[in-house]
Amino acid sequence: MSSLRNVLTGVLLGALFSGNMMAAPAPANHGLAVEQGHFMLDGKPFRIISGEMHYARVPREYWRARLKMAKAMGLNTITTYVFWNAHEATPGHYDFSGQNDVAEFIREAQQEGLYVILRPGPYVCSEWEFGGFPAWLLKDPDTKVRSTDPKFMQPAQRWLHRLGQELAPLQLTHGGNIIAVQVENEYGSFGKDDSPYLQQIRQGLLDSGFDTSLLFTSDSAQQPGSLPGLLKVINFGVGHAREKFAKLHTWQSTGPYMAGEYWVGWFDHWGAPHHVADPKKVASELTWMLQQGYSVNFYMFHGGTSFGWMNGANWDDDNYQPDVTSYDYDSPLDESGRPTPKYNAMRQVIAKETGATLPPVPATPSTQAIDGIKLDEAVSLWDVLPTPTASHELKTMEALDQAYGDILYRKRMVTDASGELRIDGLHDYALVYVNGRLVGTLDRRLKQDHLSLKLAKGDTLDLLVQNDGRINFGEKLLAERKGILGSVSLQGGALQDWQIYSLPFTDSNSLNYSRGPCRHAPCFYRGTFNAPVSGSAAADTFLDTAGLGKGFVWLNGHPLGRVWSIGPQRTLYVPGVWLKPSGNRLVVMDLLVEGQPVLATRKQPMLGTPTVPMP
Repeated sequence: MSSLRNVLTGVLLGALFSGNMMAAPAPANHGLAVEQGHFMLDGKPFRIISGEMHYARVPREYWRARLKMAKAMGLNTITTYVFWNAHEATPGHYDFSGQNDVAEFIREAQQEGLYVILRPGPYVCSEWEFGGFPAWLLKDPDTKVRSTDPKFMQPAQRWLHRLGQELAPLQLTHGGNIIAVQVENEYGSFGKDDSPYLQQIRQGLLDSGFDTSLLFTSDSAQQPGSLPGLLKVINFGVGHAREKFAKLHTWQSTGPYMAGEYWVGWFDHWGAPHHVADPKKVASELTWMLQQGYSVNFYMFHGGTSFGWMNGANWDDDNYQPDVTSYDYDSPLDESGRPTPKYNAMRQVIAKETGATLPPVPATPSTQAIDGIKLDEAVSLWDVLPTPTASHELKTMEALDQAYGDILYRKRMVTDASGELRIDGLHDYALVYVNGRLVGTLDRRLKQDHLSLKLAKGDTLDLLVQNDGRINFGEKLLAERKGILGSVSLQGGALQDWQIYSLPFTDSNSLNYSRGPCRHAPCFYRGTFNAPVSGSAAADTFLDTAGLGKGFVWLNGHPLGRVWSIGPQRTLYVPGVWLKPSGNRLVVMDLLVEGQPVLATRKQPMLGTPTVPMP
């Protein structure tokens, strides 16, 4: 093993630290392949030392800086998912511009001397809303995602073909830097055994032009979700390397051996602790993996932020568990791209085990704190309701072509009624009002679906339901529509004839705000503030959400993400490149808080009290 390690080290150094790595003429056997149980790059042994980083979770202006950090830690490869729902928000309309320019992200990685492993899905998990699927797939309740159902497979194949137009030319064999492409994602964890489905996804990738890269599958289950002839890699967390690689040896006895996701941290749920992993344990286990000659992809190298409505959710132990906005993940680079003790520990291991002289770690700019952000304009949601849809029965968000935000169900009572109000299929959080007065809340996380009510003829019953993020993992995602999926009953009888208000909150800045406090929640608040500029740009900062209840925040038109007083997250990352020297506009939608909040930003994030044990 030591002789193999020396060969791998020599090749790694030659490929990783040559200044003209990508400029050299392509040899006849250009590309990544598997030969005699080893990765071979351009016909020579190669070890992948990769880090996961997602273009959509990092402001485009910071891509380059984060990639330089990856190179300085000793990585030779960047791995990224591609998020279908970010690119095809409505059927047949594709967006690869700005933040969605994944091809530019890959080109910048090449310019920094980094290869790319592409994970195009179409399912990606990643604690991302609906696992990357667009919500419009759920409009037809009979559609079965992650299956050969033509109502899923046809748009999925159409998406892969369109993605191929953007990225297939960036494969290594065409002069780019994409060396491998994943087929689907963790299918063995889905609880299905559907080889025809995986075969159609693989063929879709080939037909889309990804026919010159190494194809592989990645799984953390006891049985791999794979196909004959496909390379398998394995996913696991800190402390499990030996047992998981032993499992991979049984799947793939001749090698090669790679951790497709080595979970160096973990993600957080609302109302639960903040997860961390011990840097010393990570460094020790990484040392062992590299000494075996194994390849590895760190998940995450840089987690970043699930901006906007893009947090996903889990279903575990029969509980709905929505994820927080931050995807810090206790990664080597923190949410704002700064190296952590884990970064330094892993860098030292990589340098020692490869014998490489790594580039200096780039300096990172300071952060800033801003006090006294007055939200001195406000408007009540009740004063800006749109035109409703009349419906005899309840409808989900997807049925109304709505992906994210809230939905309001209104019922005018025609008789007196009292007893238990029950909501069948609440997804996910409901505020219950009678004649505009809040009388209770129901939370899917807590399995709350009923409360006692007394209503009189002529009363108005309002059920305001917030989508807290679609499940991104497991079979539960198959029916993960939002709003109320079933019926609403009172005294055991179903209530019908509703006015339904679609509330996607896509243009919260143009509402009719007025000066002064908001007296009737839910409320929209708006305020302006200045941000000092140092050099060419403002410094990053973190919005302290203390004093807010449950809702959403926008800054200068950028959707920062969700807030919820139950924690653990209590700050939202504010990239300095999204700030202006003066006139920054902050908009907050809060379901619970009334009055006139005053906010501040901090120099450091507040993500919750850490808990060290990992799942």
